[in-house]
Amino acid sequence: MKVKQILKQKGGQVYTVDETTTVYDAIALMSEKDVGALLVMCRGVMCGIISERDYRNKVILKGRKSKDTAVRDIMTKDVKCVTGDYTLQDCMGIMSDKRIRHLPVLDDKNNLAGIISIGDIVKAIIDQQNSEIQNLREYITSSYPG
Repeated sequence: MKVKQILKQKGGQVYTVDETTTVYDAIALMSEKDVGALLVMCRGVMCGIISERDYRNKVILKGRKSKDTAVRDIMTKDVKCVTGDYTLQDCMGIMSDKRIRHLPVLDDKNNLAGIISIGDIVKAIIDQQNSEIQNLREYITSSYPG
């Protein structure tokens, strides 16, 4: 299965914040939208990503105040991206290697097409396995001689 199939099912909705947004407002948006990460935009271009993990490690554990800290001060700047042609296995490898949970998806013109999470990948794999199991059950019950 490929990333484009996941995006087709879940849609390409991406939540973003400006680099000057406070961490507090970014976390509030994550909570409101029930997402674990937001892409950070600098003058209309993706320049980073902020996740719940960034908040924990770079704000809470450092004793910073989320209302006084800008997203640009804690965001991850080296954003790993994929395209719709990546396989789920490719994405799991990247996520495991880089210890990340979200991957922005770019189209063939390098425009943002969506974002996938480890949860999206796990759900897709489980759905695919359930479908294969169902197909095998149907095959066995319809053609088994006994």
